[in-house]
Amino acid sequence: MGDLKEQVQPQKAFGWAARDSSGVLSPFHFSRRATGEKDVTFKVMYCGICHSDLHMLKNEWGTSIYPLVPGHEIVGVVTEVGSKVEKFKVGDKVGVGCMVRSCRSCDNCANDLENYCPKMVLTYEAKDYDGTITYGGYSDNMVADEHFVVRIPDNLPLDGGAPLLCAGITVYSPLKYFELDKPGMHVGVVGLGGLGHVAVKFAKAMGVKVTVISTSPNKKKEAIEHLGADSFLVSRNQDEMQAVTSTLDGIIDTVSASHPLLPLIGLLKTNGKLILVGAPDKPPELPIFPLLMGRKIVAGSMIGGMKETQEMIDFAAKHNISADIEVIPIDYVNTAMERLSKADVRYRFVIDVGNTLKSNS
Repeated sequence: MGDLKEQVQPQKAFGWAARDSSGVLSPFHFSRRATGEKDVTFKVMYCGICHSDLHMLKNEWGTSIYPLVPGHEIVGVVTEVGSKVEKFKVGDKVGVGCMVRSCRSCDNCANDLENYCPKMVLTYEAKDYDGTITYGGYSDNMVADEHFVVRIPDNLPLDGGAPLLCAGITVYSPLKYFELDKPGMHVGVVGLGGLGHVAVKFAKAMGVKVTVISTSPNKKKEAIEHLGADSFLVSRNQDEMQAVTSTLDGIIDTVSASHPLLPLIGLLKTNGKLILVGAPDKPPELPIFPLLMGRKIVAGSMIGGMKETQEMIDFAAKHNISADIEVIPIDYVNTAMERLSKADVRYRFVIDVGNTLKSNS
């Protein structure tokens, strides 16, 4: 338990922030709230770079608030806990993902779906209940209510585990909810990037047959030999696509760029499910007849609740699943963003915050 005498002074924090929609990051001093009675404060060791960080930095979704400290794949070691914290103690390995608060009283919250709470607060650049703006994990410390903190098992590497807090739960949740996790099922994964490569790992660990669907023929060897996919389709090759018509129980579509859905719908069996987890900026064309002709579903899914996020992390630790990462120092972050915009990463950048973020004051 923490010291019964709670801090009242805000905590000094240091990170890297963007000041405007140019998206360029530079050192930034700010403060976080004092450790409240239900709060966990931790030293950030690693933070993954999610594709949404790039969108937010450049205000591509029109919601960004500057100065903006990104990062919602945050892992570290607890340095302080509030007096009423029950699940964590100083020294524990922990993580925070995409959200830091919800109302805790609506139907969604009551059903462990805090991610769909209308009053959910994002980990960065969102207005918290006290009116302050949240700052993310490209920083030296983090404070969060213990309900939104995940325990990281000892056998899960912190650096490779960090991206699971966004990318991992984003693909794990729909595999479970849409019952595409049954051994012997056949699931397609569209796109082999930060989300897609983790989706292949989780699906294979669940005992599912996996086909990777990509526009890039040169990813075939990687998908099958390294990630363990059972087969590979080039989505632009009509002969390949035609040969597997009506063979998939479900598809997890991780692509954020605009792309046609009709060819994917054709791969589904009767009652098949196409689950979209990427967020293209333009609405897709969705022909209805192919859905009617096989009672097929097109659905969306966004991260997961806290109970399921912990379940996902424990599953990953049990099955030795972590993201394939390129660890970078904080002062490389702007270059990393440029590379990410060109999909030049296998498959997730992770910032070594603990060793490379140094305050110059």
